[in-house]
Amino acid sequence: MSLSEKLLSFVIKQNHFQKNLGQVVAWGTLSLVLISALVVVLRYGFNEGSIALQESVMYNHAILFMLGIAYTYEQDKHVRVDVFYSQFNERQKAWTNLLGTLFFALPVMTFIIWSGWEYVTTSWQIQEGSAEAGGLAYLYILKTFILIMAGLVSLQALSILIQSALTLFSEPTLIIESDADHNIETEGKL
Repeated sequence: MSLSEKLLSFVIKQNHFQKNLGQVVAWGTLSLVLISALVVVLRYGFNEGSIALQESVMYNHAILFMLGIAYTYEQDKHVRVDVFYSQFNERQKAWTNLLGTLFFALPVMTFIIWSGWEYVTTSWQIQEGSAEAGGLAYLYILKTFILIMAGLVSLQALSILIQSALTLFSEPTLIIESDADHNIETEGKL
């Protein structure tokens, strides 16, 4: 198996993993809706409130958001200044993705992991909970998702970096199936 084939295999497996995780996260939004509805019904229907239940909405939203970022990146649905990018051909897009990943995505994720590590480990050491009386006791678990998010985005950034490099530098035309309803053909001169 050549290096290009191994890299292509990583990209396909990584994209497949993100797709599956994205589908789980999408279904997880149902829990967010149900918990939010429960908070409203309890508050206005029964004049009952629960800080823990309200915090669970916030925790749920944060977890879904952090787990869904890498999937959004894989689907190429993230926020982008698209003034020029939409007009680029495939090679120009590949160069933009390659350089953007090298100089922006990977350094930012590295910084988040580096700066967040002590923040999360300290939270685990003290078993940090809510500052509110009656709030949830597991804030340290929520903070852990900061590192998980950075790891997932880093893996996806590596996948995009490899896709871009294969597009620019591989000799044979390789097809990388994307979940964004199109195929990415990689052509180049390795």
